[in-house]
Amino acid sequence: MNTLSQDALDLIFFNARSQNGFQNKPVPADLLRKVYDIARMGATSMNTQPTRYVFLTTPEAKARLQPALSPGNVDKTREAPVTVIVATDTQFYEHMPQVWHGAGAREMFAGNAALAEGTATRNGTLGGAYFMIAARACGLDCGPMSGFDQGKVNAEFFPDGRFKANFLLNLGYGDPAKLFARNPRLSFEQACQVL
Repeated sequence: MNTLSQDALDLIFFNARSQNGFQNKPVPADLLRKVYDIARMGATSMNTQPTRYVFLTTPEAKARLQPALSPGNVDKTREAPVTVIVATDTQFYEHMPQVWHGAGAREMFAGNAALAEGTATRNGTLGGAYFMIAARACGLDCGPMSGFDQGKVNAEFFPDGRFKANFLLNLGYGDPAKLFARNPRLSFEQACQVL
């Protein structure tokens, strides 16, 4: 059985940190495409793929986001080379004929709002997590954030209401001087049950 090396696990998980500051080093568009092309291979239920990504790479784009940010997220977002709005497509099911092998999937979700919403929320969040793992695997550092006004982000970037912001993600090359001390993680015994 093939497994990742300890170096790979260190890169993606054990040594990876949530970044609070970034070096002044650009992230090329082709690297963003590479990260997406890796992340899109992650499993979602019925291959729904509801996650959408909006890459803010210019001061003008970030200025549109700033009024929605919590005060503690303003400076680190301004200095990050890229800020990603990780969003969910509430009408992901329009793509089901393209991405799912069975007939009737579009109609199933379109006809059941609760099922569509739950599926979009769960799988949209999974897509964002896959994107972070792919970014780290490609040598980028991540700073995920939930400190923002979702309504303001949606009004500014998704006025038609189809996409909904899930979380924000700063991307780039981290500044080690701005890292916080790592907080403890729960033990297996605290977080898990084997039945």
